[in-house]
Amino acid sequence: MAGYHDEQESINTAKHIWHSGGKWLVGALVAGALSYVGYVAYQGRVHQGSAQAAQLAAQVKGDAAKLTALQQQFPKDTATTQASLQTAAALFQAGKLDDAARAYQWVLANDKTPVFQAAAMQNLANVYIQQKKYDDALKTLAAPVDATYQPLINETKGDVFAAQGKAKEADEAYKLALDKLPENSGNRQFIRMKMSQL
Repeated sequence: MAGYHDEQESINTAKHIWHSGGKWLVGALVAGALSYVGYVAYQGRVHQGSAQAAQLAAQVKGDAAKLTALQQQFPKDTATTQASLQTAAALFQAGKLDDAARAYQWVLANDKTPVFQAAAMQNLANVYIQQKKYDDALKTLAAPVDATYQPLINETKGDVFAAQGKAKEADEAYKLALDKLPENSGNRQFIRMKMSQL
């Protein structure tokens, strides 16, 4: 009889817990479980997406049309950013400056990773220098950048001014770059060489 009484008391306690908020606890546990399952499924899709993006990125090989398809299908994948930078460099070397500019602009708009932002800014500015679009180059280089990459941006500003024949402004930009570069940076000598040619 005592066993029956204990069992009945357990049932009554469970009913009391259920009516005084237990359903919310169960709901929270179910929601937590569903969230976890959703997260695992999302991670699986991300991993699968990354593998697909990497596979497609390897096939781009400087082809602007293939790059555009990759960018549309996997706009948030690092492999897409890397393929965009590599393809833009190949297009630049091939003299396809408008296509190169579009690839660099895509990186600036879609991947805010500091190193990719700095690389895209510098290289887009170099495209504009070749196109003699100096104002566009300086506007590109005026965007905020991680302090680590500021010497690179200042050096590129110097390149823009040098291309315009503005020796004083170029010298100032190169000096700013030197001021921020570590003493052991191999780029210091290269910047000094540029300054000597002004």
